[in-house]
Amino acid sequence: MLELKPLFDIENDVVPWLLKCRLTPLNENDESTSPSRTELQIVNVEKDGSVLYTWKDKKGATCIGLYDLHNKQNKLLYVFDREVSLISCSVNIGRTLLAVSILQFTGGGLPVETFRPVSRCLTLLIEIHPVNNTKVLKAIDSHVRVQFLYPDSDAQPIPDNHLLVVSEDRCIEHIHIRVVIEEGYRVVVQNPDRLHKDIVAEDFLWAQWDTQEQRLFYIVEKKNNAVLMCIQFYPDKNYEMLLSFPLGFSLTVTKLRLVNFGYNHFQEEEESSDSLNLQVFTNHTGTMSLCYSHPMQNRQEFTYSVVLLHHGWRKTFTVSLEASECISEPTFINIGYYIAIYMPGYFLHLINTQHPNLVCHSLFLSGKDAKVKPWNHQRYILSLSDSLLDCQLGKMYKADLDPQLLMLFMRGSKLDCHQLAAMHCAVLYLQSNSDTETQIIHWICGLTVSGSFDLFQEFILGTLYRKAISKTNIVDKLLPYSSLANWDGEIPGITYSTENISQPVFREKIQNFKGFWEELNRNVESLKNLESLHIPWYNNCSLQRIKAKLFSEMKVDERAIGHFRNILETAKTILSKVDTHSSEQQAVPLFQEDDCQQMVLIGLMVEKLKEHLLKYLHYIGKKKIDLIVNNYVVNLLECIRQIVDKIWKKYSLNTHILCLSRREKVNSAEFVVFHMMTRVLEAAEGLFLPLPPGYHTIHTMLGVRCLPLHTLLHYIDLGVLHPTEQFVTRLLEELDNSETNETFKFSIVTRIPETIGQKICHLWDHPICSSCIARNYVETCLKKLCTQQKSKDFSIREQTPFESEFLPLIYLARILTEIEDQELNPFEDQENVDAKFVEEVALKQTLTLLGLENK
Repeated sequence: MLELKPLFDIENDVVPWLLKCRLTPLNENDESTSPSRTELQIVNVEKDGSVLYTWKDKKGATCIGLYDLHNKQNKLLYVFDREVSLISCSVNIGRTLLAVSILQFTGGGLPVETFRPVSRCLTLLIEIHPVNNTKVLKAIDSHVRVQFLYPDSDAQPIPDNHLLVVSEDRCIEHIHIRVVIEEGYRVVVQNPDRLHKDIVAEDFLWAQWDTQEQRLFYIVEKKNNAVLMCIQFYPDKNYEMLLSFPLGFSLTVTKLRLVNFGYNHFQEEEESSDSLNLQVFTNHTGTMSLCYSHPMQNRQEFTYSVVLLHHGWRKTFTVSLEASECISEPTFINIGYYIAIYMPGYFLHLINTQHPNLVCHSLFLSGKDAKVKPWNHQRYILSLSDSLLDCQLGKMYKADLDPQLLMLFMRGSKLDCHQLAAMHCAVLYLQSNSDTETQIIHWICGLTVSGSFDLFQEFILGTLYRKAISKTNIVDKLLPYSSLANWDGEIPGITYSTENISQPVFREKIQNFKGFWEELNRNVESLKNLESLHIPWYNNCSLQRIKAKLFSEMKVDERAIGHFRNILETAKTILSKVDTHSSEQQAVPLFQEDDCQQMVLIGLMVEKLKEHLLKYLHYIGKKKIDLIVNNYVVNLLECIRQIVDKIWKKYSLNTHILCLSRREKVNSAEFVVFHMMTRVLEAAEGLFLPLPPGYHTIHTMLGVRCLPLHTLLHYIDLGVLHPTEQFVTRLLEELDNSETNETFKFSIVTRIPETIGQKICHLWDHPICSSCIARNYVETCLKKLCTQQKSKDFSIREQTPFESEFLPLIYLARILTEIEDQELNPFEDQENVDAKFVEEVALKQTLTLLGLENK
């Protein structure tokens, strides 16, 4: 599932340069020889992508070189006059100063013993532009790591340099070094004997350097509780403590572990269970996660925890193992939205740090699925801030999800948890990729419907969420990313527990800062608000009830017309923003008609979503909320259009099948597409989402082709199919009045809403339409009669002796005739309608009901 993309290979990127420049020992033929892997070693990786490495030159002296990842060039930085054991080194951004710590040797070439009066470790500051002076910064018996701080990559080299000196006697010093330029080119340290030093941290049990973001994390013990501290270093000023966070447990380790402070080749064999295997990862979206492994109690289980500081949770996982040999520690890897916990040969766990509440949105793999190419069983692969370092082979990688492997795994998955996790990962992590989205849609089409979740709903909401937060992260807690409220399934091979943790303590006013700290503070504050205010995701559950109420009000209260008109105008605004003229030819003719019900639903969704966001995000302003909401609904309609379009293209359907007068044989592809459109419809209606205008028309017309009449009518009665005005119009206009078609038309017309029937009844010369016209005429006239009676300007004439005695019909005819006499053209919108016509229709229907029409 994961792949390691090569960034640097010391054999390919460094060795050819060494041989070309004759910087290695010579053989008997006066040719440079390739250094062994024990002699050519990576020591450190700087923020700007500089890889520092060491080797032995032709005289056996230790050399330090630099490989620039950006311009693919090597540079010799410094050569000692003898062989030294290099513990750590770092170069400043201007590549004018080099800090190193080395082990001192005796005359016999052995390291100095601890009982000797000479310090074992020397920390040196060396001027290398050009090579000038050397100053001893520290001389102690314990190992020392050095790390220059880096300003912003776009900033010019400045005279002020800052160096961290981390000694294993548990003290971190910050040294301020100012340089001056002499003779136009010589960069030297100003006042080297009076460098300003201050202690950043001491008495810590674990420390980690975040190379990319220039942050120092360390852990101290306070009252039997481990506390994580964080110091942020800035390019334009000094540093400050920003965060302290109690971890909720006491440390039992005795050996200090330093993370990301380069690689000490003289300590690789000393790492043991006495040191804390812990690492902190951050993301620009404001997530901070802390991963650590627990001491093994037995060989059948392995336990590790992930503290999601931004979410207020600690998740502890226990993995069942089938192993008899010694198990190494897992490697923690940061890959954006996910943190990977990897133990080669056993398991790979991708934990979703953005949405950790549903464990089915994380991905746990074991056995043959848990492989990372080309990672075998190397022990010394270190996880840096944004890369991985293979210290044995001298290679550096960028860990990333392999889209092809992810899609292969998704298509081959049989478990619900794997299907959900893989699709969620593909939709959110792979960002906008048309080919990937096409593969996902085709995959969903080939699956049977599951009773516990709807993959179309997951795809729609995940896509909308990704597009929404790509514009702004402030809506990530208010918009749904999943259709699942909870998930109670099990994941084979792993158990987990969740516990709440205390909130972090910010030492400064974080809202004054930008970037990560602002986002982290927002996440923490949102978490507090969610707990206190119970802020829900936005959902459309109320829209169905509101829409029904609105339509009922429209029939009885003309004052509702104003609200109705505003909703339709909002819907028109949304539809005008939909990209109906995409460069890619569309297979399905959507957005080409006015579907009143869908337009009402679109307008209502915009209205309610704005109310929801204004309630919690009023401080960002109404204009920005309007933009967020409009884009969200536009993306929704385009997403559904895209799904249907890709389904039609997959099965090679053309729009000619939508001609009702053509009755050629239906192929199996049409049945499949009709079924898929039904699933999309059910997914949208399950979330109360509006559909693109024209969807119901195309779906029903496809149903006419695929279903027998009794099944079609059953689908209409159940509400699966929705006959629209456009569909009924085409039905009446395209089909002739043969006996079969007449039965078909009659069955549909009797099932359409009254509002549609009133508009299209004049298109069909049939008694049912005449009845509809007559009813409309009577209803209009009687409404006028009620109005006239209230004003007392209407009187009914007496019955003449020549009129028939069928009182109900005669009374109605007399009322209609009187209205016609008093007001010319009473019903302008209907043609050839008068009291006589109504009387004939009513008489015919009465005879039909009594069974006397043929007598």
